[in-house]
Amino acid sequence: MMRALLAALLLLACASLPVRAQSAIQIPAPAWAAYMERFVEDSGRVVDGANGGISHSESQGYGMLLALLAGDRSNFERIWSFTRTELLIRDDGLAAWRWDPNSTPHVTDVNAASDGDLLIAYALARAGAAWNIPPYIESARKIARSIGQKLIVISGNRKILLPGVNGFSESDRPDGPVLNLSYWIFETFPVMARLAPEFDWAGVTNTGLELLGIAQLGPARLPPDWISAPPGKPVTLAEGFPPVFGYNSLRISLYLLRAGIDNTALQEPFRRNWLIENGGTPAIVDIPTGRVLTRLTEPGYRMLGAVLACALNATPIPEDLRRFEPTLYYPSTLYLLGWALVAERYPRCL
Repeated sequence: MMRALLAALLLLACASLPVRAQSAIQIPAPAWAAYMERFVEDSGRVVDGANGGISHSESQGYGMLLALLAGDRSNFERIWSFTRTELLIRDDGLAAWRWDPNSTPHVTDVNAASDGDLLIAYALARAGAAWNIPPYIESARKIARSIGQKLIVISGNRKILLPGVNGFSESDRPDGPVLNLSYWIFETFPVMARLAPEFDWAGVTNTGLELLGIAQLGPARLPPDWISAPPGKPVTLAEGFPPVFGYNSLRISLYLLRAGIDNTALQEPFRRNWLIENGGTPAIVDIPTGRVLTRLTEPGYRMLGAVLACALNATPIPEDLRRFEPTLYYPSTLYLLGWALVAERYPRCL
């Protein structure tokens, strides 16, 4: 009886989210069908072909969120079913992050990844509210509480989000905590606060925004993928990681926009590097020198620049980006997340 009452209360709480957090079809059916055919197996496994055909908690969470944005309830359930049975095998309620079809057992790294867990819980909560499925919200609540218990910690005067349970904290590394600011998926935190209000999600949000302002490093003033942020010391490049603004940090601009965070100072490095200096094309940048290492010309990456130009200047989405053509899993996912945002909030750009 109490569980049913709690589920009903959670459903009511999520249903009270702003309209923009509710399910509405923001991804066209042909685009979603093409994504499904290319990246999602019948089992519900979302395949990252560029990384040897593995799956991870991030890909499963993205797949669930995209299914929701496409209004596809049956395939949401398929993706969630694979996630639940294959990745939610840890004893703390978090997902193992890496699943390899060519290994036995298939889970080859049982550590959690906070971005994947946030995406899974967020998609479940929104789907539960949109489709009136209390068990989804109950599952989201359990994951949100596990994130709060295992991945949110205090470091000095900061409330931080660890990238994983093991290997990143002050006790794990001499330069710890080591953080990845692209794991701060800001749109998820208000939902997590409704699911697990006993944790300081506002503090996590504030820390993420603070660090994004501080971690504009090197001549290009861009945030590295991995930073060292010891309390009371300057934020620097993390030891043992490539010193780049790379495939992780690319999504920070989109995450800020999707969360409705209107902060031109935080978007300025992206605006300058993408729209002013590189014609709308993101690039991998070496932080110490500011040198462009790789220009990312795939449609999904260029969509990031197009979405930013739309949000800042009402610039129409270029004609060649108005038709979704799947390439690799990651840029294709970013494309659809960007398209969904424009369709929802900036339709004037279409």
